[in-house]
Amino acid sequence: MDVPVLVAGGGPVGLAVAVELAYQGVRCLVVEPREEVSWLRPRAKTTSARSMELLRRWGLAERVRERAPLAVGWSDQAVFVSSLLGREITRIGGCFGLDLAGSELAAEPGQQVPQPLVEEVLREAVGDALLTGWQVAGLREDADGVSVRLVSARGEDRSARGEEREVRARYVVGCDGPRSVTREAIGARYEGRQDARPNFNIVFRAPGLAERMPHGPAVHYWVLNPAQPGIVGRLDLADTWWCIAQGVPAAGADPTRLVRNLAGADIEAEILATDPWTARMLLADRYGSERVFLAGDAAHQNPPYGGHGFNTGIGDAVNLGWKLAAVLHGWAPATLLATYETERRPVAADTIEAAAANMATLAPELADPALMGEEAEFERVRPAVAQAVRRTKDSEFHSLDLVLGYTYEGSPIVADGAGERLPHRWLAPGVSLYDRLGRGFSVVGDQRLPGAAALAEQARELGVPLRAVDLPGTPLTLVRPDQHVAWRGEHPDGALRRALGHGPAVSSRP
Repeated sequence: MDVPVLVAGGGPVGLAVAVELAYQGVRCLVVEPREEVSWLRPRAKTTSARSMELLRRWGLAERVRERAPLAVGWSDQAVFVSSLLGREITRIGGCFGLDLAGSELAAEPGQQVPQPLVEEVLREAVGDALLTGWQVAGLREDADGVSVRLVSARGEDRSARGEEREVRARYVVGCDGPRSVTREAIGARYEGRQDARPNFNIVFRAPGLAERMPHGPAVHYWVLNPAQPGIVGRLDLADTWWCIAQGVPAAGADPTRLVRNLAGADIEAEILATDPWTARMLLADRYGSERVFLAGDAAHQNPPYGGHGFNTGIGDAVNLGWKLAAVLHGWAPATLLATYETERRPVAADTIEAAAANMATLAPELADPALMGEEAEFERVRPAVAQAVRRTKDSEFHSLDLVLGYTYEGSPIVADGAGERLPHRWLAPGVSLYDRLGRGFSVVGDQRLPGAAALAEQARELGVPLRAVDLPGTPLTLVRPDQHVAWRGEHPDGALRRALGHGPAVSSRP
């Protein structure tokens, strides 16, 4: 079997790579050992406004929203409490860009949705490009492509596994997670650190709990009980919940008791799944070789605080995907692929540091024994605790500067002063400027300006798809397939050639 691109790992990032490649007209194969998506360990629960914009670009945003158990308008609040059934200390609104519906800032608001649901939507979009029950066991790169060894992962009996086959690919994208075979194959390694504090995730069913709570809808309930601090949230509007018991080691943990401690009462709770973990701040020292590239957790890991985890990987997928397509379609040189690391590695580094800063102050640090005392004692300390919450947690819930504001300024394929995401605007009710962009490059602005004809001529010479988006009276902007600005101005001399990496070799490191 020969394919242009093989993707190792069919989690949300690997699937996003495949969707982007299909969007650009490139065939690929996604190899994933899991036959089905499990809902027992939902992992990420926040799909950022930027990721939702990219899902909109693929025509999938509305499908995700229709299936999400929590509608985007259900809540944008984080509520800090003494316990789920106890007293409210303070709250933070406008969390995670959930309040951006109709805003000029973005084409889509964020969405609270379990990661398995996003995976299922992406699996449907990928279709028969997804090969389940197999995993990448090794690969060998040469000047013309990559030979990939696959091993069957089917069957409960390990002795029945082990059937092998080989696939030949021109390029490989490793989305195979923290223990990446792909990363090992290219000799890349993680750099960074691990947090010492243990955490214990629990998914549970608690009939009637929501009706007993006095705090109303929220995406997060932060429990500031010194005896059992943590975070709780809803997975649906029935009876399914998730929680993180912070500072709890796996050994000897009693999930039912932990849930009851967070609730503040001996509630009925059916434990569905548990997942102990520690936070990691890790970044691969390199993102690829000539034909093999890393994305998602194979390239970077960060703490979950702020909801940046798989969203950073979706950005990886789109950046790398359009570049692979440009090379495979013949309208960009292979040197363009080196700019994937140049552009995406700094974004991951910034995200790791932001998430680590969010993790510096968690529920245990904010908890105060007086919050659990009599009413007078609670009211005495509540203002100080509320102030500490707002001072230390605001950036965790309000991070649009990172989510929407990251830039590729300084990239060798970006003109001076460019590189940011194209500023969003609504052209009509429900019609985003982004909806008018092409799958390839777009020239946005007044098409009567001489620069528009010059860019069209460059596109014809290079064989590059270029869509004209006429905005009378507006200066010209050259927009890449990933909606980032490649150039703006009056005289686009060589702008498109530069945006595709034509000319001198481009360094793979900034």
